[in-house]
Amino acid sequence: MICLNCGFDIPEGTSYCGKCGTKHGAAAPVSLTKTMETPSQRLPRGVVFAGRYQIIEELGRGGMGVVYKAVDNKLKRTVALKFLPFEWTYDAQAKERFVREAQAAAALDHPNICTVHEIDEAEGRVFISMAFVEGKSLKTRIERGLLNIDEALGLGMQVAEGLREAHKKGVIHRDIKSANIMVTESGQAKIMDFGLARVMGGTLLTKEGMTMGTIAYMSPEQARGEEVDHRSDIWSLGVVLYEMLAGRLPFRGEHDQAVVYAILKEPPRPLTAVRPEIPASIEHVVGKALEKNPDQRYQSVEDLIDDLKSIAEGIEPERIRARRRKAKLRRWKRAGLYGGAAGLLVILSVIAIRLFSGRPQAIETLAVLPLENLSGDPEQEVFAAGIHEALITNFGQLRGLTRVIARNSVMRFKGTNKPLHEIAQELKANALITGSVLLSGNRVRVSAQLINPATESQVWAQSFERDLRDVLSLQNEIVSAITREVKVQLTPQEERRLGSARQVNPEAYEAYLKGRFHWFKLTRADLESSLKYFELALEKDPEYAPAYAGIANVWSGYQQQGFVPASEAMPRQKAAALKALELDSTLAEVHNTLAGIHTWGEWDWVSGETAYRRAIEINPNYPEPRAYLSHLLYLLKRPEEAMAQIKRALELDPLNSLFQGLYAMDLMYAHRYDDAISLLRDTLKASPNDPIALSTLRSAYHMKRMYKEALEIWKASYAAKGDREAEDALDRGFAEAGYQGALRRVAETLIARSRTTYVTPWQIGTLYTRAGMNKEALEWLEKAYEAHDPNSPYLSLDPIFDNLRTEPRFQDILRQMKLLK
Repeated sequence: MICLNCGFDIPEGTSYCGKCGTKHGAAAPVSLTKTMETPSQRLPRGVVFAGRYQIIEELGRGGMGVVYKAVDNKLKRTVALKFLPFEWTYDAQAKERFVREAQAAAALDHPNICTVHEIDEAEGRVFISMAFVEGKSLKTRIERGLLNIDEALGLGMQVAEGLREAHKKGVIHRDIKSANIMVTESGQAKIMDFGLARVMGGTLLTKEGMTMGTIAYMSPEQARGEEVDHRSDIWSLGVVLYEMLAGRLPFRGEHDQAVVYAILKEPPRPLTAVRPEIPASIEHVVGKALEKNPDQRYQSVEDLIDDLKSIAEGIEPERIRARRRKAKLRRWKRAGLYGGAAGLLVILSVIAIRLFSGRPQAIETLAVLPLENLSGDPEQEVFAAGIHEALITNFGQLRGLTRVIARNSVMRFKGTNKPLHEIAQELKANALITGSVLLSGNRVRVSAQLINPATESQVWAQSFERDLRDVLSLQNEIVSAITREVKVQLTPQEERRLGSARQVNPEAYEAYLKGRFHWFKLTRADLESSLKYFELALEKDPEYAPAYAGIANVWSGYQQQGFVPASEAMPRQKAAALKALELDSTLAEVHNTLAGIHTWGEWDWVSGETAYRRAIEINPNYPEPRAYLSHLLYLLKRPEEAMAQIKRALELDPLNSLFQGLYAMDLMYAHRYDDAISLLRDTLKASPNDPIALSTLRSAYHMKRMYKEALEIWKASYAAKGDREAEDALDRGFAEAGYQGALRRVAETLIARSRTTYVTPWQIGTLYTRAGMNKEALEWLEKAYEAHDPNSPYLSLDPIFDNLRTEPRFQDILRQMKLLK
């Protein structure tokens, strides 16, 4: 076909010219939210369809069918029934597309996607039974009045989360619009109508070039009738974001031809011009989603979610800053053209300096790689590790750095030969610090290099040497030098802190570093060694606050690993933490320890949150308090805040298997079992014996009733601990009575063991819970509560206890912990 307006060659069957936007065929006024409409034979109220669905009312109709509200008399639930239009029943292509919709949607299990129950054919009609969602469409909500910015961001993130799940399963929606998004009374967004969805890689059933979808929300490539991928959904979501924030669509016109032309050729009016209070960072996010070239758009919903989450937390992502800098640079160039040759030379000189100086322009995300021990003495590895950890902590306390990657993640690259640019890419860091340490007598020398990972070139290098007594001053000097180099603006308080540091007792300092080295391993033997070294540090310097903090951590480790009961560990842990706080109230680690005591030991939710937030205030790049605060926030019924904190923790420590496990637990609390399973499988590839990952994965399998898989993880858990007795009990119990028999037999084994050694009653209670033995489960969970087991608060969160929630004894435990009114 040839466009009659501009002569452009377009594929047969295409509705609009890809060059000028001219519609082929009669142009008629259309609704901006209109999809293809077809007549449909109505079902009257009260009629029973397929022998079980009693029709209540018609809800609406669109291009791929008509939807009714109905009651499923068999399962006693209200559903939405969607029918293929009666006239299309014998259209094989339409029928296949309709069936494909159900198959695509049924594969998706996510709180932000409407659940599909079944697809069937009855009385000569193909239909889908899906969850009935109480609420109003987002379109209706927008028409009711302007959304505030936080509400728009929250709904946008929910829709994006749903799309992420769909794209992960290879499903493109292709008709994202405000009318296809329902918002419940509680504010939950659900994506509806995968009627135009096409599984990526599947057969294209429509004619080549046929446009489908809703005109005002179509991506340019979709409007041109081209093949589309997941980036088309990102465009449509960008339209919805614009619509929520501006109260109007970005591309409008009297006729569909005008709308398509605007989509293809015209930029939308800037959001800040429509609504001045909208932050520029949000405008840039929406603008990137609405890039006409899909290669310049967000390449994944994941990236869009990251930016929206960061903005919601008050953080402007680096890539948005980069876009703003480029826009400013373009304005400078234009100013140079109009300002004459002299102005142009000045501007070009500035640009040249920035582009060719070889120095990073905006280093905000930093990773300090493990320092090399130059002595060749394995004993000095401890010292190098201590300097490394201290540098990460010092950089983490600077407000001018958006992200400082935590120790656990960077330690993955100790001794690796992986190229620096690949390390930076994996850690999402735009600057790396490498270096070496040499301790000779009482003199310590640290060499540090600042690396631009894009080119793997050394931007800056310097050596620092001090007496060991002045090691803290040496660390501060390194941090100050690098912050000057990368143009990080220090606050007056930060300048004062970096400009002053007390001397240390060398023997106390070395003993402390050895204590930290052993503590990270968390075995019983290493914890015992760690405690001895911390006590030795205090013998050398009774006022050494970090050593008291270390002792508090040792007792926390004893309790967490199940080596001693909480009743023994908690008092010692708290006494050491309070002494450390008395000596130095600026240690974020101590506030984090106290937060754990308040929350999981004393069940004092207010004090726990206060202490976690104080730790984060001191060191915004400290991931651990954020990870555990997420669980506390879930206890306090603040799930959105909880998710924001755990995701921030993972941004700071992306390769930390513990935090991945804690995130999976958050996903469990949100009943996102498939997401938890996917995450944990990846975690266990890198850390096969991680206890939190193993325990959470077996819970996720249990909730999905994947008992065979759950049993395999139970075996792996006990094998990782070397508990052959428990493995044998699993096998015997399974042979006797299947999955539940296996768990019952392990519970009995642990009860017998508890007569001679400490076994937490919590573990026995959870085994009986999963075995379906509620009476025994309640008995042991009550014992866990009486023993003040720190796991007890999870009774209010973990879905494995859902079958106990109506039990008065269970509810009484929650009331005593002030988790139930």
